[in-house]
Amino acid sequence: MASAEQIKALLESHVSGDDSRFFSIALQVAAHEAKIGHGKLAQELRDLVIKSKKNRSVEVTSGLPTPISKAYKDISGLLQAAHPNQRLADLVVDDKLAGRLDRIVREQKQFSRLRNHGLQARHKLLLVGPSGTGKTLTASVLAGELGLPLFTVRLDAIITKFMGETAAKLRQVFDAIADVRGVYFFDEFDAIGSQRSFANDVGEVRRILNSFLQMLEQDHSNSLIIAATNHPDILDNALFRRFDDIIRYQLPESPAIVALLKGRLSPHAPKGFRWSKAVTGAEGLSGAEITRAANEAIKEMLIEHKDHITMADILCALEERREFSQQNQ
Repeated sequence: MASAEQIKALLESHVSGDDSRFFSIALQVAAHEAKIGHGKLAQELRDLVIKSKKNRSVEVTSGLPTPISKAYKDISGLLQAAHPNQRLADLVVDDKLAGRLDRIVREQKQFSRLRNHGLQARHKLLLVGPSGTGKTLTASVLAGELGLPLFTVRLDAIITKFMGETAAKLRQVFDAIADVRGVYFFDEFDAIGSQRSFANDVGEVRRILNSFLQMLEQDHSNSLIIAATNHPDILDNALFRRFDDIIRYQLPESPAIVALLKGRLSPHAPKGFRWSKAVTGAEGLSGAEITRAANEAIKEMLIEHKDHITMADILCALEERREFSQQNQ
């Protein structure tokens, strides 16, 4: 059952009209019920929250750091909370990678049943690959599919120059992971996961990594922990075996490039538009860069008062993104 603090917080948020806080606390109640084995009740509560969001058309995504309920420790500033509504269909990746993500979703939805048989759903994921290939979007998609809050861990607030303080803040985050079921996202994870043998390493950095390894090893929560990095080559080898799954992202190939362009530009393209002709211009670019190029092409079309997008517009925008990317490597 919900604690007295949670009931009070639910009423306060309802009276004040703070829907985002109300839904967040309701999901925390559901997470607590799941943690103590009331899987059916937890799922019913989550379904009610999702239904209520849709019926009331409430926008609950926040770009500001949001504290977890005081009942679960005040770690305001260390986590940034959001309630994404993305789905797997929003992620343009190859079939193999999509299948692995779908398996994670299915395991998470059945985590109570798996636990009753002495098994644990995959819940510690390491995402590796070039920037702009969908790692951050994956965290939002998994949260959206599972109806869970997404907590982005603010490494800039966690990592400090004071000895022992970073490890203490990491402990607060892992306490929240255990207490509040959600998707916890460590972006640019190499900031704390770099190899302990680096020549420029210092004792405190090694202590931080050792603390993280220990906390990750000891975690048996119902939350989903996701770490993402563009530089897997500098991660400490001891990290890889601590994760349940390592998912690798690649730059999009022809089918994915066409899907990205069509998904953004179809409403502005004439009938019979030959999307495959744009593939060569997009090769070597990330999904994020291709999407940005598509947006630039749309802007050019609107500014020039054109009736539709042209292949020249697309190829020009892609070439500009390529030049920009090369200049900033």
